Amino acid sequence: MIDGRIDISKFEQEAKPIDIKYYLIKYSRYWPLYGTCIFIAMVLVFLFHRYSVEEYQVQGSVLIKPKNSPEVRILDRSNIFSGSNNLENDILLFTSKNLAEEALKKLHFDVSYYASTNIKEVELYDKSPIKVLVDWNIHQSEGGTVHFTMVSDTEFTLTKEDKAFFDFFNSKNNRPLDEAILNKTYKFGDVIQSDRSKFVVHQTRDMQEGDKLYFIIHNPVDVLDNYSRAVTVRPINSLGTVLQVSMVSRVVEKGRDYVNALMDSFIDYDLKEKNRISENTLRFISDQMHILEDTLKMVESSMLNFKVDNKLMNVDSEFGGVLGNIQNLENLIQEINFELSYYRSLQTYLSTKTEDYSDIIAPSIVGLSDGFLNGLIQSLVGVSMERRKLLAVVNENHPNVVQVDEQISKLRENIFENINNLVSNTERRKVEAQKRLKELDKEFAKLPQTESDYTGILRQYKLRENLYNYLLEKRAEAGIAKASNVPDNSVLDYARRGSLIFPKKAQNYGLALGLGFFIPLLFLLAFHYLNNRIMDQIQLKNAIRIPLLGTIGLSNKDTNMIVAEHPKAMVSESFRSLRSALFYIASEKKCKKILVTSSVSGEGKTFVSLNLAAAMALSGKRTVLIGLDLRKPKIADYVGVGNKVGLSSYLVDRSTKEEIVIPTKYENLYIVPSGPVPPNPAELLLKDKMVEFLTYLEGDFDVVVMDTPPIGLVSETMDLLRFSDVNLYIIRQDYTHKKYLLMINDLYANDQIRDFYAVFNGIRAGGDVYDFGGYNYGYGYNYSYMRKNKYTGNYYEDDDSKKKPSQWLDKFIGKFRV
Repeated sequence: MIDGRIDISKFEQEAKPIDIKYYLIKYSRYWPLYGTCIFIAMVLVFLFHRYSVEEYQVQGSVLIKPKNSPEVRILDRSNIFSGSNNLENDILLFTSKNLAEEALKKLHFDVSYYASTNIKEVELYDKSPIKVLVDWNIHQSEGGTVHFTMVSDTEFTLTKEDKAFFDFFNSKNNRPLDEAILNKTYKFGDVIQSDRSKFVVHQTRDMQEGDKLYFIIHNPVDVLDNYSRAVTVRPINSLGTVLQVSMVSRVVEKGRDYVNALMDSFIDYDLKEKNRISENTLRFISDQMHILEDTLKMVESSMLNFKVDNKLMNVDSEFGGVLGNIQNLENLIQEINFELSYYRSLQTYLSTKTEDYSDIIAPSIVGLSDGFLNGLIQSLVGVSMERRKLLAVVNENHPNVVQVDEQISKLRENIFENINNLVSNTERRKVEAQKRLKELDKEFAKLPQTESDYTGILRQYKLRENLYNYLLEKRAEAGIAKASNVPDNSVLDYARRGSLIFPKKAQNYGLALGLGFFIPLLFLLAFHYLNNRIMDQIQLKNAIRIPLLGTIGLSNKDTNMIVAEHPKAMVSESFRSLRSALFYIASEKKCKKILVTSSVSGEGKTFVSLNLAAAMALSGKRTVLIGLDLRKPKIADYVGVGNKVGLSSYLVDRSTKEEIVIPTKYENLYIVPSGPVPPNPAELLLKDKMVEFLTYLEGDFDVVVMDTPPIGLVSETMDLLRFSDVNLYIIRQDYTHKKYLLMINDLYANDQIRDFYAVFNGIRAGGDVYDFGGYNYGYGYNYSYMRKNKYTGNYYEDDDSKKKPSQWLDKFIGKFRV
């Protein structure tokens, strides 16, 4: 409390919650800026989509079926067949170059076709009206862009396009062309050949004269490398055995065809590996039959000659069934020899082969019924095929290959042991059969010589005939087995459609909307945070400790005497409100002495002094305005009176009191000009004559308004405070810096000043002003207040510059305020 009055500024020092409405009103008024930025962002995204080449993801799926046989499960206790259904091996096979090469053989990817457009790259692929068939038996000039132009119904030209500036950054144009084939006219079907090129162009669709496109010939090795890396294979879930095969392509149809061809090649590879066993069996049987055919023909010829020479018509009726038992034993011995031949060839195969056993022939295929050996060999073949799959994508030192090698080694040992036992048992059976055959041969020797000779020939014939028929039967069985082979795996879903993954249009438009709003908002937040000037009443109340007495708006009038010349203006009403508040504050004073000051020059002290004095005069009070700013006098010019005689001339005894008090053209309003600029203004104001002059004015006037220099720049204002009843501290919006309020706050906190009130001047309607819906007006002329980053106001030195500091950023932002 000061002199019995309540210090209302103390209440404003309490912490207040954040005013959400304040920030909403403050930043919502920049909606044109937000709208403009959002529109620009949307246009940029549209152009980005317009000129970007789309990328699509195409995908299919393959079902991997279990390959474990019953024999494998029997030996599973040794844990040597674990991982036979390992999806990782199939994933590696999908990404191998061998499988990619098989897939690319089914496609025509060595030439790419593009539409002739300046917007973006458009690949035609299967929509191309031409097809280029390249002869890769000779070295080709690949990688360059060849432009095709239709010149007639059957003729065309091949040229190259002149590079523009941005074409040097285009990857398609970085390789030289074969100049020998360019700038010539060709017909469809002609062989276009040079030392570096050889290809044929065929027409697949109708074209008009003048139609253009361009094509690029790719090296198959580069195509293989690119597509083998482009495929991504992964299990759809951890519990199933379905692999998802996907790739990213700029043309949906091209990516779809490659994914489907790759899956078909994977299935074909699986079937090819299964057919290798049947093919090896058929080859083995065909070789054996080829040998038997020659011997069988020889025996048939011998038997025929014997019958002719001995005039035998019906041998069986003549000799009866003497040969039955002998033939049965010989057939048994022949079968035993076949078994021994297979077992020994199997021993030799296993001895010479050390790693790959996929060509081995199982016993069941050649007619042997040993189930255990058959199971072991099928297991060995399966593990060996798994090893071949692994070696297609990894080297022999890979841990999975090492593990498979260990499984093969254990299987090989088990098969060797089983074959040795089988060979021993078979040889024992052969010895017993040969022993019984010798006994029958002794009985047969007792027959007549002719019968004995014929029986020997017949025995040879029957033996070879039976073996030949047996091999015919086994060849038919192997052929049926090969024809009935089906792949273990199958395509679950072929690739059909592609999903757009770049650019993501919905996401990009949403991002443009967000950035278009938040970027200007963040810019405004940063600008206002870094802006050290007072922008609105909320900031002012938070920055100053003295009470806020009134606000004065910004005006576009050409005069500074707003109250006197435009009494009906809203700004005049604000001065009347200020006048009422001053009357209430200094109601006990007969002559009210009002001092007007500020921190620096340019904040509107003189403007407020003039219009406040005019408002007092309009109320019927005899009012005098004193120009106490002896360093920079302005009042005389604003009112239209001379400044040759004034306060300074009175203080130096060159004028009288009556001479310097000059009436104006406005009723009840008088003015005391500052007078000529003295060399020592501070010392003049401390003279006793100043006290005498103010005493004189108190007796003759009701209101004395004192326009003083800035309190933050000169010292005389502090001395003049002893003469005033009420002190007004002028603060101008978007002009007064927050740091200059520290001085007035310190003076107020230390009780060095009293009866001080703030007046917020120059408030603009809208923008950064939080005006609670009211109307604000004010004055609109400029002040020069800054030089070399020092706020001097020209009080300590002369400055002829009248140029206002550049505030282009403020002006730019102000264009977007409403």
